[in-house]
Amino acid sequence: MSRSADLSTLHLGVVTPMANEASTAVDFVDEVLDACTARGFAAVTLFVVVDTASHDETRALLEEHAARRPQLRVVWAPESRGVADAYVRGYREALDAGCDWILEIDAGFSHDPRQIGTFLDELAAGRDCVFGTRFAPGGSNAGTLRRRAISRGGTALANLLLGTRLTDMTGGFELFTREALEQVMAKGIRSTGPFFQTEIRTHCRNLRHVEVPIAYDAASHRVGGRAIREALANLARLFYLRLAGQL
Repeated sequence: MSRSADLSTLHLGVVTPMANEASTAVDFVDEVLDACTARGFAAVTLFVVVDTASHDETRALLEEHAARRPQLRVVWAPESRGVADAYVRGYREALDAGCDWILEIDAGFSHDPRQIGTFLDELAAGRDCVFGTRFAPGGSNAGTLRRRAISRGGTALANLLLGTRLTDMTGGFELFTREALEQVMAKGIRSTGPFFQTEIRTHCRNLRHVEVPIAYDAASHRVGGRAIREALANLARLFYLRLAGQL
């Protein structure tokens, strides 16, 4: 990718899983698409991944809305085992569709579509990937004190063991060039829980990357003992790969 990308030649893919978001799904889709199409891309496709965790009208509402917004593609993923699987399915859909850049954003307005432009500007300037951070100056996190402590502690431990230098290793909202995301997918995402974000950022640690402050505005999802054990096991796995020179 050149140091100054011409957006009019690029296909932007946006990936967002949704579950039980009927009250905000249509408005969120419209705001994301409007923010992206305003930048003059050759094409924009929003891949909304819905799985069996969704029990309300989210899927039906989105499929109906797709008739009015042809840039919206509703991906039904009954095989998904959780949010990591849903995102991976979305990444594959975007890559298979030939997208040049792929943006990841959480639904339900926990991430603000109005901040998308900052990510696009940074990637256009020659980055390989851009990561949102809740913990750098200008960022904010509406989660509980316990969840903030887990995120900050996880970030500090990951930086220590994996050689990364980010202020937020556990959040979402990120943008990749096609080449960067293909590298991530080739290295593999083993986690089924929230640690998959740490895996992604670890795989990108030697690429040209930057963090941008974001506001995270959502109630914290519960992180139980099983998710923490899985995170520690995968952290240990990545640490041993780093020691072996395979990371």
